[in-house]
Amino acid sequence: MSAQHHVTAGFIPLLDSALLVAAREVGFAAREGIDLTLVRETSWANIRDRLAVGHFDVAHMLAPMPIACNLGLTPVTSDTLVPMALGLGGNAVTVAIDLWDEMAEFGARPDLDPTMTGRALDAVISRRAAEGGDPLRFAVVHPHSGHNYELRYWLAACGIMPDCDVEIVIVPPPLMPDALAAGRIDGYCVGEPWNMASVLAGTGRIVTVKAAIWKSSPEKVLGVSAAWAEANPDTLSALLRALFRSALWCADASNRDDLADMLAAPAYLARPREWMLPALSGRIRIGGGEERLVEDFFIPHAKAATFPWKSHALWYYTQMVRWGQVCATRDNEAVVRDTYRPDIYRAALKPLGAALPGANAKVEGALARPTAVGSAGASLELGPDGFFDGTIFDPDELDIYIVGQRPDPE
Repeated sequence: MSAQHHVTAGFIPLLDSALLVAAREVGFAAREGIDLTLVRETSWANIRDRLAVGHFDVAHMLAPMPIACNLGLTPVTSDTLVPMALGLGGNAVTVAIDLWDEMAEFGARPDLDPTMTGRALDAVISRRAAEGGDPLRFAVVHPHSGHNYELRYWLAACGIMPDCDVEIVIVPPPLMPDALAAGRIDGYCVGEPWNMASVLAGTGRIVTVKAAIWKSSPEKVLGVSAAWAEANPDTLSALLRALFRSALWCADASNRDDLADMLAAPAYLARPREWMLPALSGRIRIGGGEERLVEDFFIPHAKAATFPWKSHALWYYTQMVRWGQVCATRDNEAVVRDTYRPDIYRAALKPLGAALPGANAKVEGALARPTAVGSAGASLELGPDGFFDGTIFDPDELDIYIVGQRPDPE
């Protein structure tokens, strides 16, 4: 099919740009009549700003970032929609080897368990404080990122108060391994392959993963200029179909080697294919010659991985409130609910017979095991989901959750 639509998409060199990369390289975009141009950027701030000023039509974005744009938390005000997610999971927490050695003294084990690892980290922080040492410094990729909120959630649930007991700073993903090796930071939370980079260099150790902190949780989304979406509805629908087919292809284990080669290419991540394979297979090298199988480390298609759940958006909003980025108001809540657009997703994918959830939101943490749920089109299985500390997030009880999640003033 000759190209009928031209779409420019910004992306950051991360493994979870896979759906966009495969859509172009395997030809799913072209089959939908789309000439898809992918533009690599160096920071999430650049992605955000270039989408806002019209350099990009759509972008690979941090899941909370469009919410922040619509709430007026960004330098350039922009109206941004999320008609599709780009997968579940995909990041991890890595610490410097000397910090891991200290944590091991206090019972940290190489099993990626966030509870035991967090307790050990808390003990290290307490000892350092008693000895008059400087606070540990952790890096995340952006203030309005899943990494920031998940790291903070994990730390706080383990008794560690962010901004008091530890310092949290912003570092672009590709610079994190070098910052760790240089001793500028003690740890970081980032997407792949930048955890693997420190492990393979022998400078870092993966201590827990996103899939353990919040199972079946979102990571990156397709951010779309609302003005562009309104002016180009057919093009957007075609792009969503291309990305859905790309998700199916990326989820097929038989395509894993080809996907790793694509991502490793100079135009995309420009790093060795060996850096990509652990996350794609779930066989995560954590350091010290050890490996752990995390089957749900990165999920491109299963469990409605591309569906833009409003409950995901609302949870991120609760964390923005929790950490003082925005006030809890009915107007702000309405903005958040309108940012994620399952209606656009359903309209675009219904012709494919795709599994379309019957609801727009769900209770996060309600499913302890894989569970068949009501859907239009193909059958759909969700779960297990939820948070490592056993809390439940019910989007219909937003005010109660926000009050319960406020930082301890002590």
